[in-house]
Amino acid sequence: MKKLITILGFAGSLRKDSYNKALLRAAVELKPKDAELEIFSIDGIPLFNQDLEAHVPEKVKQFKAKIKAADAILIATPEYNYSMPGVLKNAIDWASRPYGDNSFEDKPVAIMGASPGIFGTARAQYHLRQTCAFLNMHTVNKPEVFVTFAHTKIDENGRVTDEETREKIKQLLESLVSWTRRLETRGHTQG
Repeated sequence: MKKLITILGFAGSLRKDSYNKALLRAAVELKPKDAELEIFSIDGIPLFNQDLEAHVPEKVKQFKAKIKAADAILIATPEYNYSMPGVLKNAIDWASRPYGDNSFEDKPVAIMGASPGIFGTARAQYHLRQTCAFLNMHTVNKPEVFVTFAHTKIDENGRVTDEETREKIKQLLESLVSWTRRLETRGHTQG
């Protein structure tokens, strides 16, 4: 029997009815049988302040511990002003600090995003990929999950109803699990 791959998912949004949180809920439903997906809320992570690195806030300690314990990471990002939201970048900054204690080091990661617009977070995801590369994460390249016109694919209860979108999320998770296993056999991940 294959080892269960543990995935930590989080959204770059604090909004209660976030489309990206809906993507994560769908991911929980659609994950492969040989994977476990836990969702972490970045709500409550304070603004990064290097002066606080000696006394890391409790929410940040929890986030870092969850990242380190996971085999892989799943990020759902909105797009604000052609890039990832400040709250997402802030959470990533905290989790990658202090210098020498990058919680994301060598982790496989998959990225997806939903937006009411025509680009479906493409620009935000490309900026996020740059950050992931700098943090020595191993990003899944395909499939790319850009959910456009999210208000037509996610209902008022926050459920992803569009079958094509659900299939893309399922494929992304399958790719993440497969990628994680490949990296583990090559000794690239810390697990």
